[in-house]
Amino acid sequence: MKVNRLVFVTLRVIYVLVFIHGLFLFPSQTNRAVAQQSSTTTLKINNEADAFPVTFVDVAARAGLSEPTIYGGVERKRFIIETNGCGVAFVDYNNDNWTDILLLNGTRLEGFPKGTEPTNRLYRNKRDGTFQDVTDKAGLRRTGWASAISVGDYDNDGDEDFFITYWGRNILYRNNGNGTFTDATDMAGLGAKGTRWGSGCTFIDYDRDGNLDLFVANYLKFDLTNALEPGKGANCSWKGVPVNCGPKGLPTDTNLLYRNNGDGTFIDVSEKSGVAKVQGRYSMTAITTDYNNDGWTDIYVACDSTASTLYRNNRDGTFTDVALETGSAYNEDGQAQAGMGVTIGDYNSDGYLDIFKTHFSDDLPVLYKNSERAFFEDASRAAGFEHTRYVQWGTGFADFDNDTWPDLFIATGNVYPEVEKFFKEYPHRSPRLVFRNLGNNRFKEVTAQSGPGILDPKSSRGCAFGDFDNDGDVDALVMNMNEPPLLLRNEYAGDSRRPVNNWLKVKLTGTKSNRSAIGARVSVTTGAHTQVQEVTSQTSYYSHNDLRLHFGMGKNQKADQIEVRWPNGLTEMVNDIEANRLITIKEGAGGWGPGAGENRR
Repeated sequence: MKVNRLVFVTLRVIYVLVFIHGLFLFPSQTNRAVAQQSSTTTLKINNEADAFPVTFVDVAARAGLSEPTIYGGVERKRFIIETNGCGVAFVDYNNDNWTDILLLNGTRLEGFPKGTEPTNRLYRNKRDGTFQDVTDKAGLRRTGWASAISVGDYDNDGDEDFFITYWGRNILYRNNGNGTFTDATDMAGLGAKGTRWGSGCTFIDYDRDGNLDLFVANYLKFDLTNALEPGKGANCSWKGVPVNCGPKGLPTDTNLLYRNNGDGTFIDVSEKSGVAKVQGRYSMTAITTDYNNDGWTDIYVACDSTASTLYRNNRDGTFTDVALETGSAYNEDGQAQAGMGVTIGDYNSDGYLDIFKTHFSDDLPVLYKNSERAFFEDASRAAGFEHTRYVQWGTGFADFDNDTWPDLFIATGNVYPEVEKFFKEYPHRSPRLVFRNLGNNRFKEVTAQSGPGILDPKSSRGCAFGDFDNDGDVDALVMNMNEPPLLLRNEYAGDSRRPVNNWLKVKLTGTKSNRSAIGARVSVTTGAHTQVQEVTSQTSYYSHNDLRLHFGMGKNQKADQIEVRWPNGLTEMVNDIEANRLITIKEGAGGWGPGAGENRR
């Protein structure tokens, strides 16, 4: 039984102002101390024989999410534009602490009769397990080949705005604060001439001035008027089966960086910043992360069939691609992979954020383990990842059973519907994959134990994570090609031997930093165990997670300490926070406030 619980608590707070003066390649002393503490303490780990106490149930239909995401042909895809699909978002657009849902959409080559075109859809959370379609009221109806969604308050007015990439024209939606949005693309200086294939995108305050800048990746140059038909070129077949052509053989494109002027407009600094100097990549999902713990946000881009990119923030308005020298460009064999989805998380609780990237079938996903030297080691096989049958897309670290160790979720689905007619081992529709973190640097696949919502075969792409029903566990939202989405409710339940674990959610509000706190780092310490997460604007595959950070607490009744390092370098700490609640921390306020609307099992 779920019981509403409003928490009104006051705490005495330790308020510390610390500006970060780290070196490029080494973490701050604070983070290093946390890492050393965590790595030298014996922590409880999960037994591989223990049953995974989580099942996922698809509640999309009963929640009112019945519209399919249209994206190209169903049984045959002639061109690469039909294959990549799009992202999804858990986003609280109306600031009521109940996460709403944004679903992107595509179209088909032949188009649709006027008035019947597919569109992106915004659903308002009705707080009873159902959602209301408010797309038209919000002013978000638009048809086209949508790719990715990035969320952030670019004008610092208190409401989350949307940036959506397309094959064609990208769009910036300004949240008006009254349930409606305005197309602010041109007035913000983001309108562009010609047709480009926008892919990953993320808000980022790269210069730490308190205003969200914008990074936009471009996948490749694609012209539908002269595209080759399946089987008609060197890169137009797979295992002898004629399929859509690319990406190999198609021209690459460069990425973009826009600096926020602080007045609602942006200026293109792609060349000046060095972002556009990186060439020859098929860029896909983009994610921000301070990989070297120097207090300045960097950008990692998963790239398809080419080396991936790690833009190191040089702290002077410029970026340098250091993927090769940090070990995050290729796999352990020095091979480029079909990088599509990407997520960050501290899977081994050593204080350093690691990178997980998804790839094509007949290949491993890659887990890049970070270290104090800001160098990545390919730990994929050592961590237990061996699954190669399915094409893998959206992904995320999330502590599904609240045991303090982040588990891993992967959405899958083939890009070639034609292939399964010849090779049954490469199905077009496939299950999601779930891996349990054992707490000993290894994961165990628990897909078969994770419920019907995981096993039901789909051709999925983007996915997002958040607690849509505010019951204290992490749910998942999954985009499916030419089908309705999956809304996977986490049915986590303990038993007499292992009671339900506790949890804590943290929502940040910037004041001197950007209001969305994109780029902030939160460390939650319970005893000798410290968990680290960062607030991101894009993750998974072209998707956006709930901005409220969720921490599993195990059997701990409280967090001993929460440390917040804001994007501008300011650090604040609060002590002795009871579990099973949402708290809001406002930058510089000297404390925290309660969150409303939380439920507890």
